[in-house]
Amino acid sequence: MHNWEDTPEIDLYSDGGADPNPGKAGFGVILSYKGKKKEFSKGYKFSTNNRMELSGVIFGLECLKTKSIVNVYTDSKYVINGIELGWAEKWRANNWYRTKSQKAINHDLWAKLLTLIDQQEKVTFHWVKGHAGHLENERCDELATLGMTSADLLEDKGYEPNQESVSLVHTTIKSPSNRKVKKEGDPCRKCETAVIVTKPKKRKIKENQSYYFEWYLQCPNCRNIYHVEEAKRTINKSDQLF
Repeated sequence: MHNWEDTPEIDLYSDGGADPNPGKAGFGVILSYKGKKKEFSKGYKFSTNNRMELSGVIFGLECLKTKSIVNVYTDSKYVINGIELGWAEKWRANNWYRTKSQKAINHDLWAKLLTLIDQQEKVTFHWVKGHAGHLENERCDELATLGMTSADLLEDKGYEPNQESVSLVHTTIKSPSNRKVKKEGDPCRKCETAVIVTKPKKRKIKENQSYYFEWYLQCPNCRNIYHVEEAKRTINKSDQLF
């Protein structure tokens, strides 16, 4: 009979990003066990936000030498939904095809993540709001920036630069292309996947720019972006934004 008291319980905090997206990228990870914390960061020459979000969680799980109970904390709804809504399990069951003709984006990383989850006693995912003062999340964001600005940037060998554009070309639009996407959970006009709220890791303001979007809606599958008026912010000269 399994003795749960003998199983280590570990908190894994992770964050990742790319600037621009896709572009120079990195992730940061914190592992916490009985009050002791270890920090990690990696940087890549070229990748995407979503690949870095996945890579951070994967790296953290790969660091564990003992079968554990793991609590994963991330601000990526792409990662959370991929696991909690069963997307990744469904893709794996279909040999990593999202449709009959289209491979799931980032299937190499989803495959690694599912394998690592299966190797642990239990892995539970928790969503935390990004850039909202969560101590470990903020630190992971700093570590991700350190990674992408480091001198020893790695190659993301699994990144397929044409994957997204190919999927869009072959996607059958099942609903009117002029349908409005207004809020999180609305179906993407390209592929019908529920969109999520995404905040840019960094924001660049051009000269004479009068407004910016604090956040936007993005499809976690085909990565199509939708801007909404609710997220629009006016720039005043007195603002100390950047």
